[in-house]
Order: sequence, then C-alpha cells, then structure tokens
Amino acid sequence: MNERKSAYWMKQLDERILEYIDRDGMATPRMMAHDRAFTASPGHIWERCQMLYCIRFVEPIYNDMYDLTTDGMLYLQGQIEADNRLKPPVERVLRG
Repeated sequence: MNERKSAYWMKQLDERILEYIDRDGMATPRMMAHDRAFTASPGHIWERCQMLYCIRFVEPIYNDMYDLTTDGMLYLQGQIEADNRLKPPVERVLRG
C-alpha cells in the first residue's frame, strides 16, 4: 500500500471519516459521532463530509447518508493525492 498524500487543508477527522465509511459502509454523521473513534459532533462531521464531497471522495446517497466514491477508495489506497485538489470554498461547503 502506498502512503496517502493529504491536502494541506485536510484534517485528521477527514481521514477517520473515510476510514469509517470504508470499513463499515455508508454512514451518516450521527452514526460516526456515536463511534468511539470520533470526538466530533455530528454537525462538525457533516461539514467535513461536505468538504470531502466537494473533492469527490464521498457522495451523499440518501439524505445525510454518505458513501465512498472510487476516488475516495483510491485515496485510501494511496493511489490519488488529495493535495492535487483545490480547497473547496467555505460557502460552497456550507451550502450543502
């Protein structure tokens, strides 16, 4: 497995979100917030999911349920570098 290359604006929480969805399948921010691996609120996890959605690492599939995209899986495998993707503007992220 190759080493992951995150973007400068990514947080450790983003990695946890991607790993959680990869391990357990699709999930909501509330589901993730109830897991011991997370110390963030559902609202903060939702914001990070929106960031990951803007760079196409996750996608909403139903209401606030998210799943990994092919790019998200490739990132976890070290095949895609997140630092090649631009930071999504805050207004786009919060728009949902």
